[in-house]
Amino acid sequence: MVAAENGALKGAKVGGMADVIRDLPQALAGVGIQADVIMPSYGFLTAQGAKQIGEFDVSFAGRHELIKLYWLAHPLVPGANIYLLEHGLWQSIPGQIYSQGTKDRPFADDATKFAFLCVSVAKALVTGLVPMPQLLHLHDWHTGCLAMLRALAPEYQALQAIECVFSIHNLALQGIRPLGHDASSFAAWFPSLFAHLDVTQLADIIDPRYPHCINPMRMGIRLADRVHLVSPTYAKEVLLPSQPERGFFGGEGLEADLQHKADQGRVLGILNGCDYPQALTKKSFKRMGLAEFTALLSDIESALVQWQATQSQVRGVDMIAFTRLQALWRQASLEAFPAFLLTSVGRLTDQKVLILRHILPSGLSVLETLLLQLQQTQPNALFVLLGSGDPEIGQFFQTLAAKYAHFVFLQGYHEALSQCLYQYGDLLLMPSSFEPCGISQMLAMRSGQPCLVHGVGGLQDTVEDGVDGFVFYGEDIKSQGEALLAKLAEALEKFDSSDWTQLKRKAKARRFDWRSIALDYKKQLYNIL
Repeated sequence: MVAAENGALKGAKVGGMADVIRDLPQALAGVGIQADVIMPSYGFLTAQGAKQIGEFDVSFAGRHELIKLYWLAHPLVPGANIYLLEHGLWQSIPGQIYSQGTKDRPFADDATKFAFLCVSVAKALVTGLVPMPQLLHLHDWHTGCLAMLRALAPEYQALQAIECVFSIHNLALQGIRPLGHDASSFAAWFPSLFAHLDVTQLADIIDPRYPHCINPMRMGIRLADRVHLVSPTYAKEVLLPSQPERGFFGGEGLEADLQHKADQGRVLGILNGCDYPQALTKKSFKRMGLAEFTALLSDIESALVQWQATQSQVRGVDMIAFTRLQALWRQASLEAFPAFLLTSVGRLTDQKVLILRHILPSGLSVLETLLLQLQQTQPNALFVLLGSGDPEIGQFFQTLAAKYAHFVFLQGYHEALSQCLYQYGDLLLMPSSFEPCGISQMLAMRSGQPCLVHGVGGLQDTVEDGVDGFVFYGEDIKSQGEALLAKLAEALEKFDSSDWTQLKRKAKARRFDWRSIALDYKKQLYNIL
């Protein structure tokens, strides 16, 4: 497996893909497949017990670069290996392995370093420094150039002897860069290859919307043997063109390529899985009490203090959260706690919160309308939202957090706090405009917390309306926002009833276990019968 992230190593996780790269090798081992992982060291992963096993020379961007190769026994899978590639171009700090880029040169730094990763992996494999696998599994746009090198570069044609599959975790991020005339461009990275490509070969790598740009995501789709989407519903959605004005996000310009692959029977939708630790699944669920409330407040306090350690000044968003926290501690001192806890955990991106930010005909956003609805129907409710990402979206939430005392916005990521929200929340809100798979809803359901979700992608495949959660739909973003509010009203009406107890029980009983999913990988994606 070639990937940019890996949750099995400390500091190498940013998003949900890292969870898959952590969990999937364990599950595959259970069905007789050894899955090794190769990725950049980012300048800090080698400190986790890796040892150098070699070095090699790579031609990239007109220069010869020296790569150090490290090996690490997989910390979770006996007998499996993790290979780490070390070079200054991949230097990062833990938890921040991607570059933000700029509006005028999006993906510039990341596209260069991941193109470099791809050629380095190709060289390590064809020279035998890393044993040639039976199958090459590439993950997301970061690895698209490896599918391209395998198909088009003569020096790496030995890779054509093995199968290649390409997993798409998020089609919205494609790594698009110019074909030439830029330091971060195809011609700059691979000048010799670029000079020899014919029109047909170029057609496989350029972006269908921008003919002067290359698209690494498209390279993976066009040039891998099979393409995998991380849920059955998402695998169907991406075959249709996106209609953002209607609030629908599908193929994002690559729908024709995906449809062509699907016509050949080479597009598969296999859901991601979730771990079910015995200690957690055996826990009986119960309503939040004072002890649970104080545990939640302690985790919020810990998160805020930890975030301040990296700041030279107190952020306004943290100051607002500290103020809300003090009021909640006073509430706890009086042995009072929220009657209803609404939770949300995720990245601050338009993918996740576009619907919440939409302005309704009333002049208020969907989120502000939701907060007023909570205030009226559950006066003692609390909404805690944990997430980080887009600064503009963060400012939107910060403004409402200052206005409404029952809304606590925590801008950052904190593992213990997220687990606490999954465990003690009454209802998880996940109104994504599109969701390839989603993990938050699985983690909440695992703890017996029903979810209120938009019926798209993996959310539709994991939450059943009225059975173990609530699902809303809508023909456009306005109707989606209104449907969300209507479903929340339905949930609040059922809350604390026998119906609600049944919802919780059904949510906790759902299983998306990695073992059965690994069997699907083995038979369908890897075609190992």
